Formats: sequence, structure tokens, C-alpha cells
Amino acid sequence: MTRDEPPAGNATTPAAGDATTDPVDDATLALLVEVAGTPKPGNVDRRRDLDDLRFEAFLGGAVGARPGLELAAGKEAAGRAVVGETPAVGDAFEQAVKGMAARAGTNTQFGCLLLLVPLVRAAADPGRELAPDGLDAVCRATTVDDAVAFYRAFEAVDVAVDDPPPGAADLDVRRGSDAEPALRERGMTLRDVLALSAEPGGSAEAADSGDPDRVPDRNAAEWTEGFPRTFRAAEWILTDEGPLADRAARAFLGLLAAEPDTLVASTRGAETAHEASGRARALLTGGADGSDPAGPLGDIGAIDAVAVHGADLDAAESLAEAFVAEGINPGTTADLTCAALFVALRRGAEVAP
Repeated sequence: MTRDEPPAGNATTPAAGDATTDPVDDATLALLVEVAGTPKPGNVDRRRDLDDLRFEAFLGGAVGARPGLELAAGKEAAGRAVVGETPAVGDAFEQAVKGMAARAGTNTQFGCLLLLVPLVRAAADPGRELAPDGLDAVCRATTVDDAVAFYRAFEAVDVAVDDPPPGAADLDVRRGSDAEPALRERGMTLRDVLALSAEPGGSAEAADSGDPDRVPDRNAAEWTEGFPRTFRAAEWILTDEGPLADRAARAFLGLLAAEPDTLVASTRGAETAHEASGRARALLTGGADGSDPAGPLGDIGAIDAVAVHGADLDAAESLAEAFVAEGINPGTTADLTCAALFVALRRGAEVAP
């Protein structure tokens, strides 16, 4: 159900329902609906836990992150307007991660928050559209101080990341606040830092000489490309039917079918990440496209909305069980699904029957 009919075709066009709800409420609801959606093969959902993560931890993480999301919206935690300058994006992200970790006791939604914070900032700004151009402006406005706060957030939780690209060992995010001198010396903004991860090899030069199958950081790519995956998946959700959690689960399958997952590549290797996406694509198409499930994947634009809407969630249950058994956890795809849910909620999607 939607509060207003979504615009046809292009989900980047603001809908009439954009300003009818609090963006912080929508961000919190997106975190909750994302983890409730099932099946999302390899991820925690309302029907399955992982060995080291439980469903209720994600509920706690969503609640704990709210003060940081309030800062992203230019509010204090109590809901009062901030006096003076709008809180920085980096500070909002750091506080959201710390709150998540304190309530959940672990890392449940680090990647979700990295996407939600700029989305909330754009949505809360009456002079800015929740659209690619608006998101690009938010990301380009980040500063070195934002980057420093981003690095500090890694001290609150364990995050699976790849090694830094050649020549950037001093910018390894696992250094936390110890990387501050290098960030300031290089003048690296938060967007600059994420741009290093958005290239398959960490940089254009490294990509040219490195492994062509290496999987780039999809969340970082959202920051540098104007959130194309988020808006595309939001369109899938808005034009789908049925319970919102089911629509989110189908969007998850579409996102995974489109591109290999960053977390899977980091923890299991690029080959496994490509194979996992091929298995998701085969589930969507039933092999009807004649493609090799282990072959090269397309991009987000290559996945048809009709295929996403027709995804058989009952059939996806077996893939979900297989991924859990094999230790395949497409967590970055879940992050993107959460971001898409936020945009869909801002555009009028609703949990009411």
C-alpha cells in the first residue's frame, strides 16, 4: 500500500508523499522492515538467525541508532531543533553507530547507517530533493572532519573490510582515530575516502593492473554515483504489491542478482560472490534468460522490474537455507535494501494493509 500513487517509471522523481512523515521515523522503520523481510538468502530475518547474530539484535540496533539519525536530520535526540550549525554528517554517523553497538551489543547495521545518514540529511532539508542530485550534493559537501568521525566509528564495532589499496596503508579504516593525521595531511573528505573503495581495485590505476573480478564496495559506490541502486530498488518496491516486507525481500533478490555482494567478496572471495549472485539471478529468471549463472553479471539496470516482482519467495527459502549453511552472507545487499526502503517510504510506501 502507498500513501500516494508512486510516479510511473522513474523513482528519482519526488512524489507527493515525500514530506508527510518524519524522515527519522522512516529511517527507523526501514531498518525494522529490512530485517523483517524474509527470505533474504544468507541474512538474518524474522525466521532465521545466524550463529553470531540474532533477529532481536537488529531490532535493538535500529532503536539505538535513532539519536544519530536525529542528528542527521538536524535535531537533538529529544526531538528539539538544533541551535546554530546543522550537525555534521560524520558526527551523525558516528553517533548512530555507537548507539547501534551499545543497544545491539554488536555490529548489526553499520552499512545501512552509512547509506541512511546522507539520505536522512537530504530528506530533512526542505531546500533539497531526495534524488540523485540532492544526494550527490550532500556527499560532496562532506569534510575532513566527517572522514575523521567516520574512522572513529570503526572503533565501536568490528567491520569486515578489505585491505586498503596500494599506497594507502595509512588510510586503513581499521586504524580508527589513529588515521586522523594521515586524513588531515592528505585533505581527505568522507566522500574522498569512500571513493577509494568504490573502484574495483581501490583506484582507477589499481583496477587497471589488479584483479578484474575484484568486487568494489557497493555502499561506497552509492556515495560517489548518486545512489543509483537505492533509487532503482525503491522503484521496484513502490511498483510491487503485497506486504512491504515481502516487497523488500524481492528487491533484495533483484539487487543480489544484479551485482556481486561486497561483504561476500570480502569474507569468501570474489568468485563466491559472483556465484552467489548468479544463483540469485537464476532464481529470478528460472534460467529463462539462457545465461550462465556463474558468468559475468550485468548492473542494476539489467534487472527487469517484472522479474523482481515475480520472484517466488517460497522457492527462495531453499536458497536462504543453502546460503546460511555455506556461510554466504550478502550483508551489503541488505544495506542497499534498507536504503531503498527508506526512499520508498518517503515516496508513499506504507506498512498498513
